[in-house]
Amino acid sequence: MNQNEKDLTVFQTRVRQMILRFQELKQENQELYAIVDENEQIIDQLKAKLAQQEHDYQSLKMARMLEITDGDLEGAKERVAALIRNVNKCITMLSDEK
Repeated sequence: MNQNEKDLTVFQTRVRQMILRFQELKQENQELYAIVDENEQIIDQLKAKLAQQEHDYQSLKMARMLEITDGDLEGAKERVAALIRNVNKCITMLSDEK
């Protein structure tokens, strides 16, 4: 075997090694893209879930405000009625003193 044949054999070996490495990297790249796609799907699902949770929270917050408002309305009506009774008592007492 002369030097040219040896060099050619070494070159062929290196090219085969590069092709094998390229195929390995190509496979790894495909796996990584698959992982990225899967993670993007998970992110999209989590974003949708977060949006739904925020919507539910706003609905519950609104319902709670309405509940408090209704309760406060009843309490406010009772306080106003009590104040009117007290004012009427005071007017009656002042009228009796004359």
